[in-house]
Amino acid sequence: MELLRGVKSDVALQIRRMPDFVIQHRDKKDVYFVEIKFRVSETFSVKDLPAGYPYDNAYIILVSKRHIKCITVEELRNGKEITPQCRNYLGSRKEFELDKEVIKDFCDFAVKFF
Repeated sequence: MELLRGVKSDVALQIRRMPDFVIQHRDKKDVYFVEIKFRVSETFSVKDLPAGYPYDNAYIILVSKRHIKCITVEELRNGKEITPQCRNYLGSRKEFELDKEVIKDFCDFAVKFF
């Protein structure tokens, strides 16, 4: 992103709007767009997406002081959201098959940055 500072072109704009990561499942080789968001409030809704966000198939991973939760952009557009009360835990997403203990360790680490 540093290289794009001050660059004004369609390509630069598209790169800036791209999700933070593209991840690949270690066994199935499926790939996913992932956005990482940090929120003390532990909330994320469709209103928090940039206007015209084009990646309907992206996953939003929300890191807060207490949890790491996940929702798809499609789910957001269908009226779902992340709240402190919801149970959209990253470890519950079947797509990623993540180790819940690793997620807990990362959550402990992330708390230091809040």
